[in-house]
Amino acid sequence: MADIKTFFLPDLGEGLPDATVVEWHVKEGDTIKLDAPLVSMETAKAVVDVPSPYSGTVKKLHGAPGDIIETGASLADFEIDPNARQRAEAESTGHHHGPKKGVGSPAPDDASKVVASDDGGEIDSGEGKADREDEGTVVGAMVSGNAVHTEQVSSAGGVKAVPAVRAAAKKLKVDLTRVQPTGAGGVITMSDVKNAAANGSAALGAAPARPAAAQHLAPTLPEPGPAPQQRTAVSLAGKAVRTAPPGKEAIGQPEQLKGVRRNMARVMAEAHANVVPTTIVDDADLHAWIGKQDITARLIRAIVVACKTVPALNAWFDGKNLSRTLHPHVDIGIAVDTEDGLFVPALRNADVLDGAGIRAAIKRLRSSVEDRSIPASELSGYTISLSNFGMFAGRYATPVVVPPTVAIVGAGKLSHDVVAVMGGIEVHRRMPLSLTFDHRAATGGEAARFLKAMIDDLGLPN
Repeated sequence: MADIKTFFLPDLGEGLPDATVVEWHVKEGDTIKLDAPLVSMETAKAVVDVPSPYSGTVKKLHGAPGDIIETGASLADFEIDPNARQRAEAESTGHHHGPKKGVGSPAPDDASKVVASDDGGEIDSGEGKADREDEGTVVGAMVSGNAVHTEQVSSAGGVKAVPAVRAAAKKLKVDLTRVQPTGAGGVITMSDVKNAAANGSAALGAAPARPAAAQHLAPTLPEPGPAPQQRTAVSLAGKAVRTAPPGKEAIGQPEQLKGVRRNMARVMAEAHANVVPTTIVDDADLHAWIGKQDITARLIRAIVVACKTVPALNAWFDGKNLSRTLHPHVDIGIAVDTEDGLFVPALRNADVLDGAGIRAAIKRLRSSVEDRSIPASELSGYTISLSNFGMFAGRYATPVVVPPTVAIVGAGKLSHDVVAVMGGIEVHRRMPLSLTFDHRAATGGEAARFLKAMIDDLGLPN
């Protein structure tokens, strides 16, 4: 009698209750070896390749691409090959049980860009650009900083890429074999895929590109194709339900939240139920700035100064035990808005970094968020957060404080305001600031002094 084994979805290292099937690497009836790629699963932070726990024949796959599988539920059935090496019952599969709730908050524009509170970031104090140049982040919705499985570059079909890049290529209908890699060692990056999708240079099923000279001599327009077919599904009630064309979102139809957005929804509800938020707002006057200034670096420096001045806001609060932890260091969670949802990587030891160090660190974090390779250690444990949404719009906000942190700073859109100066009026550039804090852990006076310390530091010439 055949020995049939069922593989149950393991905890992929984030302590989350489910994950989404992105792509099966086998089909029913295929033979597979121990540790060969079985399926790519999307979690709240990454797309993870799950290896096969057995050598044998795949008898049944539980779920199709897009289906949500609960942790511990059946993922695949195997008929074991008695002559092949199998993993011992107690041997690790490489997956582990992450914490149910991590410290801090992250879940993470257009399809070709990740925006963060770090892009650009210079402002000229003269009569230069009138609008803010630092690319901001969304208003402070945050997602829980649970552990994440670090993605490994795999080579399939001569293509080197992490699972998240492969998943993005499939979604954007990009042929990875035709993408020019720019990563170290010939690895295709997320930017490579998005650039290929934008310029159409590696579309699936497209004819090989003609030589550049021929293209120059005989340019052609794309041939008109048939309109995307409207797919029809049958609901549980037996009624026909229209769904979106392939590759399009179902506008007007219920959509199951998955991955980062699914986790964000959970954490927002929990934060709303467990924090007593209060927000105070004011404006920082930047009129004294000399030369070009990195807005994000100045914001972070001001937060550090305020944390040293009023440590009560640079803290964690335990609502059950009514205890708090004041931190001697300053780790700032920088909100990064992506197409998939919100990520909040931690800028470690911001209190010892200069402007150049801040810029380099944020650039590294932003890059790792973009290709979904950011490790767990970068997405948890920060002591205070920054949501720099002003690049888009909005002056003031009430960003969400996610336990155990006590406070989050929101930076709004810069503006030229008329201000009274010694009996006259002048036009000054000002930055709106919002400070949301958990009123159980800090007093209104502490919050006001914190905000004043920020304003005073931002008012300095450099």
